Amino acid sequence: MTNYDEIDFAPILALTDDEVVTHSPVRDVRLPSGKVLALITLDNGRDHTRPNTLGPATLTELGETLAALKARAASGEIQAVGITGKQYIMAAGADLSDISKVGSKDNARLIAQLGHKVLGSLGELGVPSFAFVNGLALGGGLEIALNSTYRTVDASAAAVALPEVFLGIIPGWGGAYLLPNLIGIENALEVVISNPLKQNRMLKPQQAFDYGIFDAIFPAANYLENSLAWADAVLTGATKVERRNEPGKIERLTKWPIAVKMARGMLESKIGTVPRSPYAALELLDKARSGTKAEGFAREDEALAELVTGDQFAASMYAFDLVQKRAKRPVGAPDKALAKKVTKVGIIGAGLMASQFALLFVRKLQVPVLITDIDQARVDKGVAYIHEEIGKLEGKGRLDADAANRLRALVTGTTDKTLYADCDFVIEAVFEEVGVKQQVFAEIEKIVAEDAILATNTSSLSVEEIGAKLAHPERLVGFHFFNPVAVMPLIEVVKTPVTNEQTLSTAFVVAKNLGKNAVLTADAPGFVVNRLLAKVMGEAARAVYEGTPVQDVEKAFAPLGLPMGPFQLIDLVGWKVAAHVQDTMVRAFPDRFYANENFHALAELDQVVEKDKGGRVTGWTKAAEKTLKGAVGSAPASAATILARVQDGLAQEIRIMLDENVVPEVEDIDLCLILGAGWPFIDGGASPYLDREGASERVFGGTFHTPAIRGIAHR
Repeated sequence: MTNYDEIDFAPILALTDDEVVTHSPVRDVRLPSGKVLALITLDNGRDHTRPNTLGPATLTELGETLAALKARAASGEIQAVGITGKQYIMAAGADLSDISKVGSKDNARLIAQLGHKVLGSLGELGVPSFAFVNGLALGGGLEIALNSTYRTVDASAAAVALPEVFLGIIPGWGGAYLLPNLIGIENALEVVISNPLKQNRMLKPQQAFDYGIFDAIFPAANYLENSLAWADAVLTGATKVERRNEPGKIERLTKWPIAVKMARGMLESKIGTVPRSPYAALELLDKARSGTKAEGFAREDEALAELVTGDQFAASMYAFDLVQKRAKRPVGAPDKALAKKVTKVGIIGAGLMASQFALLFVRKLQVPVLITDIDQARVDKGVAYIHEEIGKLEGKGRLDADAANRLRALVTGTTDKTLYADCDFVIEAVFEEVGVKQQVFAEIEKIVAEDAILATNTSSLSVEEIGAKLAHPERLVGFHFFNPVAVMPLIEVVKTPVTNEQTLSTAFVVAKNLGKNAVLTADAPGFVVNRLLAKVMGEAARAVYEGTPVQDVEKAFAPLGLPMGPFQLIDLVGWKVAAHVQDTMVRAFPDRFYANENFHALAELDQVVEKDKGGRVTGWTKAAEKTLKGAVGSAPASAATILARVQDGLAQEIRIMLDENVVPEVEDIDLCLILGAGWPFIDGGASPYLDREGASERVFGGTFHTPAIRGIAHR
């Protein structure tokens, strides 16, 4: 058993030179009953844009504070301890910049042990401890609450979560042991594993309360006052705290192992077996059903030390930095002061993609949105879809009746294109064919103002060619969304050789106001995401036409760690779209990309592949087998050959894209893949993975990153 009091934490305190320390001042609060509660307020002295974090110096100071309060409790001076945060913020978890500098596995273990020593002492003060979660509580911030005796939450808190698995680690300061023993295994699996894997989904305070994470929830207006009164009632026995989701003996014996087994199956079908942290977390949750807290904490110490020093965490930290910093300050974006103010948006088309655009624009910009199409029936169908989606948001409580009615009133549909005259920003969502797009823009350009911005959502066509017949091609920009529009966070902003600064600036500002991350890309075939996905899909197709069974091809791609196999991805984006993108890329670069005429034949079928319950491809449909008969060779490629081909192909293509200035730096390619294709954090996008696997060295005799992004254990 680990005795945390005997451990020397000096080696990790040396890492804290630049730590923004979150201090833990204390004030005594006399409760209505006369009892005294010593209240700690975590505060790093910055505003809410720089949340409290928990680095080694912060934890050490908090540990000293708690030790002093334990002594006061023993002398009878205080009857309880409370802990809360500065305005809007409890704590955003560990200081990840410190964790990434640990330098050795022993130091990584010390970080875990220091967290356990300090936060664990919240339950060993000799008097009850109360966590008053008044705002954002992520990772270690939530673990402060879990280690406390009782917990309340502010109903307006921004988010509550244990996001560690998303970053390639595990809740390592008590979360993996304490949470399942508080709220049951099924709820804990949702919070610790499922939510992080759903693009890092967070809990709202009410959800966290419903799960049983918190004992009470109070509105923001009098949150602390109400929490203190509630704590007093608990201390005097007037309020009895019932833990409705706490697991009983039967759950531990029967439900627990079944839930873990089902979760393992779900993970294997959804993400494969490459990511380490979800399985490490699953193992900890499984073992949490028995044994002592000390044993649970010791298991977390070892798991965290192992993961923090591995390649996947190093790549995750690189990816996290891209998403948190680079994505918020797009490289190459002109001064936002140059942007044209957008007071009305026009959308050419009323199909599903156009309707998704309209819904997003009206919700986020709250300006009039006009949709048009070739006949009134299509227009009416598009408007009806938008109204229906607004109704769904209202039904879920995400919009009140007034807001919903206001949004509906802002959306209009017509076949009369003269109504585009006062639109500042017009985007097309019509058939993916240059001639069609040229025609609709030629028509619209005559109607709109000379400085109105024109945007195309093309996925792979030349934006310059689309604008070739415009009188003012300088106001055309590529504005490429990813499907589903509401969910995917990336927009590729495509600059032609003549796109002017006002147009570019407006595109970046609109993207930001839509809640999206924009990355600047040159007008090159496939831009970034589709160009590289075309490489992945093409190598998968090549292997199939050589004679490799489709399910074997899917398995061969597993080490890439992608959220889905290549044919599962093609089935999601649509076989017609995939066939079109492949044709575009082969036309542009016939020596580097693969397409097959059978792509188009398969695209005409209602269903091309068979899938299991988890969505994984298991084979062709009978109709697809018939279509492919005679077209498939008899020389199947090995899994190793297929994987090496796709690795080397990606390394070659990324190197060429950088040499041709498609994007400013390799970080922008990785950012596009993470945000636009769901490329895993544990790969860091693609480039760190290709460096680690030796593909970069094989292809161009170097690496994308110097030194390569590797975990401490492999440096």
